[in-house]
Amino acid sequence: MLIIERKEGESIDRTLKRYKNKHRRVGLMKEQRRRKEYVKPSVRRRHTTLKAVYIKKKYHVED
Repeated sequence: MLIIERKEGESIDRTLKRYKNKHRRVGLMKEQRRRKEYVKPSVRRRHTTLKAVYIKKKYHVED
């Protein structure tokens, strides 16, 4: 659980903005989505390989 303490003289809006930024940096939502359903290691490896191939094709420039 994230805890953000309100600083002296800080507005609620600014505190909320700091909380949102910290939440995004920590990656809580990303972790929750990843754990939502199990993905087999072989499928995860295949996805990584296909992503690498896609990026290589995208940025490959023939001279």
